[in-house]
Amino acid sequence: MTNDLQVPSGSPGAGLKHLLKNWIGLDRAIAFTIVARFWQALSGVVTLFLIARFLTPSQQGYYYTFYSIVALQIVFELGFSFVVLQLAAHERAHLTFLPEGMIEGNPVAHSRLASVLQKAVYWYMGAGLLMAVALIPAGLIFFSAHRVVGDPVLWKIPWCSLVLAAMLAFQIDPIFSFLEGCGFVAQVAQRRFVQAVLGSALSWSALILHRGLFAPALLILGQVTIGLVYLLTARHRKLLSNLLRRSVLEHSVGWRDEIWPFQWKIAVSWICGYFIYQLVNPILFAYQGAEVAGRMGMSLNLCAGIGSVALAWMNTKASPFGALVARGEYEKLDHLFFRTLKQSTALLIFGAALALMLLAVCGHYWPRLPERLLPLWVVGIMLCNTIMSHIVYSQALYLRSHKEEPFMVQAVLSALIISALTFVLGKYSGANAIVLAVFCQGMVFGLPYATYIFLTKRQKWHASDRESSEDIT
Repeated sequence: MTNDLQVPSGSPGAGLKHLLKNWIGLDRAIAFTIVARFWQALSGVVTLFLIARFLTPSQQGYYYTFYSIVALQIVFELGFSFVVLQLAAHERAHLTFLPEGMIEGNPVAHSRLASVLQKAVYWYMGAGLLMAVALIPAGLIFFSAHRVVGDPVLWKIPWCSLVLAAMLAFQIDPIFSFLEGCGFVAQVAQRRFVQAVLGSALSWSALILHRGLFAPALLILGQVTIGLVYLLTARHRKLLSNLLRRSVLEHSVGWRDEIWPFQWKIAVSWICGYFIYQLVNPILFAYQGAEVAGRMGMSLNLCAGIGSVALAWMNTKASPFGALVARGEYEKLDHLFFRTLKQSTALLIFGAALALMLLAVCGHYWPRLPERLLPLWVVGIMLCNTIMSHIVYSQALYLRSHKEEPFMVQAVLSALIISALTFVLGKYSGANAIVLAVFCQGMVFGLPYATYIFLTKRQKWHASDRESSEDIT
């Protein structure tokens, strides 16, 4: 089970492999993830044009606000998927996974790994039902209270379909996080690409057939279908079923002592993330109307698509980070992290500049496109926000691999500031003012404070761990 690009030594591709791996940082896991991310970026462009072609401006507002409200599922997920990944990564550092789906190694680690999976499955089964029961009526109430006058939009059935599809995906996502923590990063990334292709095809079909508000639900259903097929393959079915049936007895991972102290802080940070990244669309929908919310939603989606390609470099390192921390290999951890951060940030800056150039060219030849987005200068500022968010996210991922969450206070303060700005400016000024305010918040407070936390915690934790190791020896 390796994440390296497989090229025979001495072959003509060996030099290319060295370039991709050591200079660009492209290993097998990233390669599959990049393919998926590029597909998402490309399909996002196609979706953008299809939305502009087949949806009215009001329908576009509903389309993106659907996603913002269904993102409230994070309240029920409470960041457990990331906790599952890190717990699995720390236990798998002492285990060997065989090709036929069996596990060898420390029996205590084996039992603890099984306990992580069992708790994840039970948690998400209950939380998924609660999510559907809460979000369906919440959406019905919100959209009914803010109807679009003069442009009736049939949104009720698409909304209910989206929540039910999200509930199904809610059951599968933690299992993929668990497999990533176990080291199956490249395999999961490969399946995510297939998920993205099928989901995009189904959503495009809905848009072309003038059933565009069903597109979000069909996108998720396509991902669920491929996910189920992947999990039911012989190897993973055997691996997962053996872990689910394994008796963990006294080696169970303690919820009160081990999971909850880490999870509740992650949960607070992730819920704050909703107020930082998702609240703006419902606020604009309520105060400025569906068309303004649609322009903001499309602009945010464009920036998120570009950012997701760069995040592939970092996200695929979450499991290796956890394993290196578990083994106390901090020099390797730092080398891998800083190299990946430089590579991913450089890629993001290049992608942002290229996107602005393409938008300017496309706007010249197809004026309908700029009408569906925020002004080009505002999109440029949003891309700067994306770059700052990428750096903060990367720093948080590094520290969270220690099974700690030192970013909670920073997340809470950022959420409070941005939420207040969003409410006030969303009501009295509009989308452009919100974007400018968020950029100023990131420059003055968000990024500097996050970097301070990263530097101080990294130095403190590694110094204390080294002193403990020296005392033992």
